[in-house]
Amino acid sequence: MKEFIGEDFLLNSETAIKLYESFAKNMPIIDYHCHIDAKEIACDMRFENITQVWLGADHYKWRLMRTAGVEEKYITGDASDREKFQKWAETLEMAIGNPLYHWTHLELKRYFDCDMVLNSDNAEAIWQHCNEMLKKPEMSARNLVINSGVKLICTTDDPADDLRWHKAIREDESFNVQVLPAWRPDNAMNIEKQGYVDYINKLSEAADMAIADYESLKAALRVRMQYFADMGCVASDHGFEYIMYEPASDEEVAEIFNKALMGEKISHNEVLKFKTAFMLFVAKEYKKLGWVMQLHYSCKRNNNTKMFEKIGPDTGFDVINGNSQSWELADLLNAFEMNASLPKTIVYSLNPNDNEAIDSIIGSFQNSEAVGKIQHGSAWWFNDNRDGMIRHMKSLANQGILGNFIGMLTDSRSFLSYSRHEYFRRILCDIVGEWVEAGEYPYDMASLERIIKGVSYNNVVRYFGFENV
Repeated sequence: MKEFIGEDFLLNSETAIKLYESFAKNMPIIDYHCHIDAKEIACDMRFENITQVWLGADHYKWRLMRTAGVEEKYITGDASDREKFQKWAETLEMAIGNPLYHWTHLELKRYFDCDMVLNSDNAEAIWQHCNEMLKKPEMSARNLVINSGVKLICTTDDPADDLRWHKAIREDESFNVQVLPAWRPDNAMNIEKQGYVDYINKLSEAADMAIADYESLKAALRVRMQYFADMGCVASDHGFEYIMYEPASDEEVAEIFNKALMGEKISHNEVLKFKTAFMLFVAKEYKKLGWVMQLHYSCKRNNNTKMFEKIGPDTGFDVINGNSQSWELADLLNAFEMNASLPKTIVYSLNPNDNEAIDSIIGSFQNSEAVGKIQHGSAWWFNDNRDGMIRHMKSLANQGILGNFIGMLTDSRSFLSYSRHEYFRRILCDIVGEWVEAGEYPYDMASLERIIKGVSYNNVVRYFGFENV
């Protein structure tokens, strides 16, 4: 029997252990997509207790606690932090097979030097131990980042954001981890959403120009893109319920935008036309700027209306969307290509059934502009577990080149989530080790080193063109 989260955790062969220990374990981390608040880094946030750093904004854990029948006051409500921690301990005890069980205990071991297994009986002892550890200087937000081996972070930022905290970090010579903004223009694209006109007014103010029509919207977005670029941005990110491709004339798109500005109802087909035109426009700008474009899709959000109205978005009520049409992704990428505006692109679907379709599609748009120009992004969200990562990487290996994959990201708001890179790297090494031991790839340590170090770190540095990391 193996030790729980021992040295060979998730490593099931001698080759896998050697690959991890020799090549993956000590590689630095590039977190090229996350939801960390730059203000927390700029201010070097300190945490009073383990609940604040663990449960404060983690909808993964909130969702699991609801599944365990925990009352909402102990999740997002006004219960004390100690009570919330107790409920998390009680929940976790029963969560055998869930990745949160592994992640929680990896975080206890790596950040708190705690080998205890969290359950309802020892929650008090772990609460006291972790809170004492959090008093140490090395447990501040910045030091957690540094001590995790992180070299660069890309946050997720709205075009209207003034990026003041990024500027503060950039000017602070005492902190040598790069924190770059990433452009997330969903609010500018989601023409059907309530409050769209209010957002356009906010964007107009940020760009210091009136937005009166579609042309001036594009002009304002260009102004803000340049500002983001000046602040070091090299990536955009888009969130869709599903990928759409519904081309329209310039005149149609302009009329749709005018209707939205006047508060008129926009039909579903008009929404598709506007979003398609929006993506064709921004992709061309990204190509000019040399940015990487990220497309996240197949997420149906805020499904529990009662809870959405009570506590808002991003609180654990999103689900996998089955309405993903692979041909529309192919058509959209093709439209970018025909318009000479297909930038480096990373595609993520929340639906694991899309793995093979994505891998077949991206193979149609690879070229010599960049190694692995179109990437199948890391197993995302509900797929961010052992089985999901294995399915993702084996599909990519079957239809493409796994050795060119740009690897893991946290997609997290937590400063303790970097242990997920360890989790991913162990699974990567186990897959590759399995193939080597089965005689499906030679025991060529020079080639294996290039593959493991590449997927762990080197590929993402090359792909984004990050400097000084």
